[in-house]
Amino acid sequence: MTIHWCGTGLSAIPGLRRLLQEGHEVTVWNRTVDKAKEAVGDLTDDIRAFDRDALAAVLQSGDVVVSMLPGDWHVPLAELCLEKGAHFVSSSYIAPEMRALDDAAREKGLRFVNEIGLDPGIDHLMAHQLVADYLASKAYDPKNTVSFISYCGGVPKIPNAFRYKFSWSPLGVLKALRSPSRSIRDFTELRVNRPWDAISSYTAPLPQPEAFEVYPNRDSIPFMAQYHFEESWPVKEFVRGTLRLNGWSDAWSGVFAEIETLEGEAGEARLKEMSDQFWRDNAYDEGEPDRVVLCVGLKAEKDGVPVWHKTYVMDAWGDARGTAMARLVSIPVSLAVEAVLNREVPAGVTAAPSDPKLLQRFMGEIGKLAQHLQIVDHA
Repeated sequence: MTIHWCGTGLSAIPGLRRLLQEGHEVTVWNRTVDKAKEAVGDLTDDIRAFDRDALAAVLQSGDVVVSMLPGDWHVPLAELCLEKGAHFVSSSYIAPEMRALDDAAREKGLRFVNEIGLDPGIDHLMAHQLVADYLASKAYDPKNTVSFISYCGGVPKIPNAFRYKFSWSPLGVLKALRSPSRSIRDFTELRVNRPWDAISSYTAPLPQPEAFEVYPNRDSIPFMAQYHFEESWPVKEFVRGTLRLNGWSDAWSGVFAEIETLEGEAGEARLKEMSDQFWRDNAYDEGEPDRVVLCVGLKAEKDGVPVWHKTYVMDAWGDARGTAMARLVSIPVSLAVEAVLNREVPAGVTAAPSDPKLLQRFMGEIGKLAQHLQIVDHA
C-alpha cells in the first residue's frame, strides 16, 4: 500500500518527513518537483510532478491519497479515490460535496478522514476528550447547563505593530474576514456578519495567564452533534473561534473599514492588492518563530454554580524543528494516515476521531509538538 502525499507547502513537511522516516512507502507529488526535492529529497527519490491523470495511472486499491493541496482539490481527489478503491486524508473542513461521498465510501469500505490538522483537528480531539471526561464524572447530570469554547490562533512569537504575521498568502485571511458566523451566546443563537462585530476578550489559562482578542468563526452549531452533545442539554454558550493578539482589532481597523466597501470584480482585485502588500510588509522573516495558542474548554453548571470545568491549553512556537503551525497541522495528518492503514477508523467520510485509544495515542504525540500542553481543572 502506497501513501500518495500531494502537496509540499509550508504546513505539509513535518508530517510527510515523519511518514518517510517511519519507513512507509510514500510517493510525493507536488506541482514543482524542485521544491519537493528541497523539502524531502534527502529522504526519498520518489518525487513526481502533480497531475491528476498521472496520479490516477498509478493509484491502486488500498492506497492512501493525502491532499495538502488547495481546498478545491480535495473533492476531485476523493472522487478519484472512490473510483480506484483508495482511502483519502486531508486536514480541511468537510465541504458538503465531500459529505455527499459518505454513502459511496462506506459501501466500498473506504476511509475518507478530514479535519485532522490543527484547527480543525487537534481542537476536535481535545473536545472529544473533555466531553468523555465530563460524561464519566460524578458531576455529570443531563440537566446541567453546559458552556463550550474553542479558540485557536497562529500569532507572531515576537509581536509586531500589525499584531499579526503571515506564513502564506494573506488572501485567505482577508476572505475569512468577510465570512459570517453562527454560535450560541446566553442560550441564544448569535449570527454575526463580520468578525469585528463580535470581538471579545479571553484570558488563556497559561502558566502566566494571557489575554487575547477572540471572535466566532464559521458555523459552530453543527459541531455540538460532532462532539456528542445530547440534544436535551441546556447549552449556554458554544463557540469555535479565532484568537488574536491584544491590539489586533485596533491595528486592523483600517483593513476592516476598507473590506466593508469592496464589491464585485474590482473588490476582488483590491483584496489581491492588499494581500500582496501585507505579504511584503508582514511576512515572517527567515527563521523567525511563529506561535500557536489553542484553548478548548468545557464547563457544566448547576443552578448557576460550576460543578465541572476543564480547559485544554496549548502553547507552541517555532524552534529548530521548524514552525509550530507546520508541526501542528501535518503531524496529526500523518497519524491519521497510519490509523487508516491500520483500519482503526470507520469507513465513510469522518473527521478527527473520538475513539478513546486513538485519542490517547494522538494526544500523546501532539504533546511532544507543543512547548506547553495541559488540562487546567478550574474546579
